[in-house]
Amino acid sequence: MSFQPLFADSADRVRRRMIELHTRLAPDEGDTPAAIDGVRFIRVSRPAPRLPVLYEPSIVVVCQGRKLGYLGERSFVYDAQQYLAISIRVDLAVIAELAILLDETLGAAVSEPHGVYSTPLDAPLADAVLRLLETLASPHDTRVLGPSIMREIAYRVLTGAQGDAIRAALVQQHHFGRIAKALRRIHADLQADLDVETLAREAGMSLAVFHAQFKHVTATSPMQYVKTARLHQARLMMVQNGLGAGAAAARVGYASASQFSREFKRLFGRSPGDEVRAMRDSSDRTAGAVAAAQR
Repeated sequence: MSFQPLFADSADRVRRRMIELHTRLAPDEGDTPAAIDGVRFIRVSRPAPRLPVLYEPSIVVVCQGRKLGYLGERSFVYDAQQYLAISIRVDLAVIAELAILLDETLGAAVSEPHGVYSTPLDAPLADAVLRLLETLASPHDTRVLGPSIMREIAYRVLTGAQGDAIRAALVQQHHFGRIAKALRRIHADLQADLDVETLAREAGMSLAVFHAQFKHVTATSPMQYVKTARLHQARLMMVQNGLGAGAAAARVGYASASQFSREFKRLFGRSPGDEVRAMRDSSDRTAGAVAAAQR
């Protein structure tokens, strides 16, 4: 779920303060973890080509910049210059609890759910996000106030413009909660020898329904998702941890290094070694450009 600012006057002051705090809390290029688990800052200084990515359930608020994303055939715009965003991982237990409470007061959600939503950032949510950023600037405030503000942000999302569709995605008749359980299962142990039958059984769904609902939420089949998740994790380990292709492949459950290399190249368009070199070169160039711009 992503939000972009679309309000003026005092809202402009809020946005400027959000950018100021984001820049102070995350001065470096790329992803920067915040002091609260599940919150991270994103800073990108140059355009990037369309690449396959995996999104964990998150609320992404764009403070500045613009991003175009895709889910299958659907496209969505993160809109707000240099791209600055804050990503807040969704606690599905909190979201589900709030959704149940809201269903009691607002009635059951009826909209058709999807995997990704983009909507303008309204004033109540902007205020909550700004308070979260202010809180993150103080270690003491972070520990005391952070969790309650994150819960408020989840509430604001569920009562906002896309709230009905998000709540619909959580109710049992749309199976979203069961698919979310399967996704957590996949990411918890990428080495596991998973198959569709096991995932469907653990989700409490028939094979046909599980396959159809999984593809509806993720825009891909269950086993293709497992493969993609493994390849993304291996790529991350090679770039960030310096693992070789063989070691990374083994860590994510590949028994054959050659199969790993073939499937890696099919997804990313380059061999594992070429992809790691390209990503590191790009990071070095970006860091140099940012340093030059700041001089």
